[in-house]
Amino acid sequence: QVQLVESGGGLVQAGGSLRLSCAASGSIFSINSMGWYRQGLGKERELVAVITSGGRINYADSVKDRFTISRDNAKNTVYLQMDSLKPEDTAVYYCRSTVDDGMGRAEYWGQGTQVTVSS
Repeated sequence: QVQLVESGGGLVQAGGSLRLSCAASGSIFSINSMGWYRQGLGKERELVAVITSGGRINYADSVKDRFTISRDNAKNTVYLQMDSLKPEDTAVYYCRSTVDDGMGRAEYWGQGTQVTVSS
């Protein structure tokens, strides 16, 4: 079993910054992709950013040039630096990872962390 634990959410004013972290632990043989998704109130969950084990990155158009995703493979951790935050970035942010536990590949999600941006 694999656990993803997120941290770093909170309340910030528009224009401010937050940094989210997500650490994977458990039966990990290798980690393929790690990424962040978000779900606003009454909205569907959407991709924010994803980074593969090879370092390939994709961002949602709405966060390009404001958010930066990175990962520390030695720590099995992915980060999301969020700058120039806007009220529309308010959402629960979820970490997602595809992990090979030595017996196969599976998808795991964190419990979510609330990000609230006030205007």
